[in-house]
Amino acid sequence: MEESRWKTSGATLIAVLFMIVFLFPVYWMVKTSVTPITELYHNPPHLLPVKATFDSYINNFVRNRDMIGYIGNSIIIATGTMLLSLVLAVPAAYALARLTIKGKSIIMILLLSIQMLPGIMMAMPLYIMFSKVGLTDNFAGLIFADLIHALPFAIITLRPFFLSLPGGLEEAAMIDGCNKFTSFTQIILPLVTPGLLTVAVFCFLFGWGDFIFALTLTSGNAVRPLTLGLYRFIGQYGTEWNNLMAVATLAALPIIIIFVSMQKYVVGGITAGSMKD
Repeated sequence: MEESRWKTSGATLIAVLFMIVFLFPVYWMVKTSVTPITELYHNPPHLLPVKATFDSYINNFVRNRDMIGYIGNSIIIATGTMLLSLVLAVPAAYALARLTIKGKSIIMILLLSIQMLPGIMMAMPLYIMFSKVGLTDNFAGLIFADLIHALPFAIITLRPFFLSLPGGLEEAAMIDGCNKFTSFTQIILPLVTPGLLTVAVFCFLFGWGDFIFALTLTSGNAVRPLTLGLYRFIGQYGTEWNNLMAVATLAALPIIIIFVSMQKYVVGGITAGSMKD
């Protein structure tokens, strides 16, 4: 019993140390956001805020409301990416899991290969293509660009959820009077709700955190997301660290809130996605 207690205490201590290491950048971001510009370059740096002030938040979200517009653009892009990914990925994942399709393994390999491509490789081809069809400088173009990575991820993640369901569910539903569509919408979809929530979270974050496609496909501030708004504080002759960190803190809040409130679905979705078939 004594040995087991020591092992538990040691594991807890190691976990706490890892947590401190991983959360320290978040703390430093918040600390920098409330530090006056005169104290930012103090050597050695202060671990605790000195003469803390909220001027960075007031200047960027009360006096000058440009950042609020950037936040609204990010919400539109992230929400559109999430909804369109779900609409397209749900039937695709269901078909790959439940229907007999020739070349199914090739399709899965292609989906995985698309996810492996870095966004910077796709940015220029997308710009050339989108500029010819009028999809630059608008929300639709940014949403479609974010689908390049969000949609394959959604299909790959949802497919194991459909595979885990008993094969006779649709047949039983059709015996009870359902057709193929109603059995899918009323029986199958409610059973894969955890997977849908997991995919919704990650697809929202794909759209929320996009930088490369937003930088490539936009030339004005009308539809630019918050990630490009942050870039405004990085100039040729220096960086406004307190303003940058104040906006970054508020930009990180939705991510933190989403993961804290839906962590069980996210963890469950990742576990289900690792199932081998």
